[in-house]
Amino acid sequence: VGSLDAIYIVMDSVIGILAVVGNALVIWAVKLNPALQKATFLYIVSLALTDFAMGILVAPLAVLVSLGVPIRFYSCLFMCCLMMIFSHASILTLLAIAVDRYLRVKLLIRYRAAVTKKRICVILGLCWLMSVLVGLVPMLGWHQHMGSSSYIECHYLSVMRMDYVVYFSFFTWILLPLLIMCALYTEIFYIMWIKRSLSLASPLGGGTVCGKEYKMAKYLALILFLFAMSWLPLGILNCISYFCPSCAIPQPLVYLGILLSHANSAMNPIVYAFKLQKFKETYIFILRTYILLQK
Repeated sequence: VGSLDAIYIVMDSVIGILAVVGNALVIWAVKLNPALQKATFLYIVSLALTDFAMGILVAPLAVLVSLGVPIRFYSCLFMCCLMMIFSHASILTLLAIAVDRYLRVKLLIRYRAAVTKKRICVILGLCWLMSVLVGLVPMLGWHQHMGSSSYIECHYLSVMRMDYVVYFSFFTWILLPLLIMCALYTEIFYIMWIKRSLSLASPLGGGTVCGKEYKMAKYLALILFLFAMSWLPLGILNCISYFCPSCAIPQPLVYLGILLSHANSAMNPIVYAFKLQKFKETYIFILRTYILLQK
């Protein structure tokens, strides 16, 4: 293992630990606080579960794949497929949250009647099902052809086909959700801008509520920005590698792209939960009661 590989392994391990701890804290907070057990918080729990899996499974598997451990071809392929499953589950859950936030702004009073706990569970179930189907496609035959030996040095590109990675995984299941999220958040900002203008013009003083909603819109823009910054670099590097085979991509850049995509799972507990007052209070309660053992 070279010094660059060692740095990557250490950093990915740290990101994995942060993702596990942060998302376990989110799930723990929801379990403890009845105020966080409303239907809409199911999205945050689902996101926390996917990001917890990213930390506890995907980060270690990525390290294992980077080391090129000699294992059976299909074992290596399944490991790489697992990484794809949880990555897409995280992305589709983010998209589901974006749709939920949009409906909350658009429907207002009708939101609670339209978005029930049962419907949210169905939506999240579909997100997970689609993630499993998308991730397992290479197992059905869309993979690199096996050589004469059934044992290989397990590297990502030894088993995964780049046309699957670029066209199917990146363009269809990362870039498209990202563009949909952009459209949704643009519409949210537009609705917020109109409401804010009306509330400021109104003598009844509805500006406080609208101000809170506008802050939420800015917070959603931050989520979108972090999502894009985390996932686009690796996707762009894969596109360069696929469309320009003669272009040599430095290994540090590849590692940086992988680390950024994994880091999104460590960011989400902070971005989605830490800015909500109820989560802050529950975090402090957990810290004092269970960690510091104060009464």
